[in-house]
Amino acid sequence: MDDAELRALATKRLKARSDFYNYLLVWLGVSVVLTVIWFLTSPGGYFWPAWAIAGMGIAAVFQAIAVFGGAGVITDSKIDAEVERLKRG
Repeated sequence: MDDAELRALATKRLKARSDFYNYLLVWLGVSVVLTVIWFLTSPGGYFWPAWAIAGMGIAAVFQAIAVFGGAGVITDSKIDAEVERLKRG
């Protein structure tokens, strides 16, 4: 890769991380607002905000895996290891 490609890849990764952290802030904000609404309308009743909070939490997990890596994510180290394996035989 040349410098321009590396810079573009670095920019893409930094944007993905920034988007993830922004999503966490939105998740926190939505969770607080829904919890306040629940508390003002039916304190002690069924905690219905849990559904939205859990759903957004599941989305956060998948986004974190996509941003920071997971078993199915192709990384530079995995590519290097595969190249070495192919060179050997």
